[in-house]
Amino acid sequence: MSIVLIRSLILYILVIFSVRLMGKRQLGELQPSELVITILISNIATLPLEDTDIPLSLGVTPILALVCFEVIVSWLNLIFPKFRKVISGSPKIIIRNGKTDPETLRELRFSVDDLMMSLREKEVFDIEDVQFAIVETTGNISVMKKQIKDTPDRQDLGLKTKNYDPPQIIVSDGKILPQSLKSMGIADGTVEKILKEISIKLSDVFIITVDTQGHFFIVDKAGNAPYIVENGGQIQ
Repeated sequence: MSIVLIRSLILYILVIFSVRLMGKRQLGELQPSELVITILISNIATLPLEDTDIPLSLGVTPILALVCFEVIVSWLNLIFPKFRKVISGSPKIIIRNGKTDPETLRELRFSVDDLMMSLREKEVFDIEDVQFAIVETTGNISVMKKQIKDTPDRQDLGLKTKNYDPPQIIVSDGKILPQSLKSMGIADGTVEKILKEISIKLSDVFIITVDTQGHFFIVDKAGNAPYIVENGGQIQ
């Protein structure tokens, strides 16, 4: 039993490492070559677990070889566009200028139901609203609505606004994240100073976020109303 547990742990770490090395993608975002490698790795990893007579190296070696092969293929895809087209295919336009292309849909073996389901996933329930749609190499559909059907933005409404990056977490579960402090340009000791002003201990803090305007959002572990601090001055 201990041998099986040790093998399971080793293969678990190896598969996690392999998937991380290939990139952060969800299953539905994998290119064909990545999906094939993922399936092969999962099948190979089960062999040494099902039969303890099989040497662990016979599972580890093929997995590492497949990962190395996938990394090489990824680099070739970056360098040679034609090679990338052969391995991953190319995007296909299925709706152009509001007109659906039945021939391309047949080529992709996309039924009408498949098309409508993909549009609904993009919150489009009427094909008449679509100006342009393209099937990506991952099988996902990217959709652009007609201008008259699209949601207006601030520019359309004539509203003036500034661009800001989203807030970052600088304290998580009572622990300061130095890398986040550095990326936001916050000096050491700033967090402690703010917490002292509002009489909260660092260990009692659940989360603190801050944006580029110096807007601190503080949530404690007791579930009290959040504290909002602007540039070091308490507001709430």
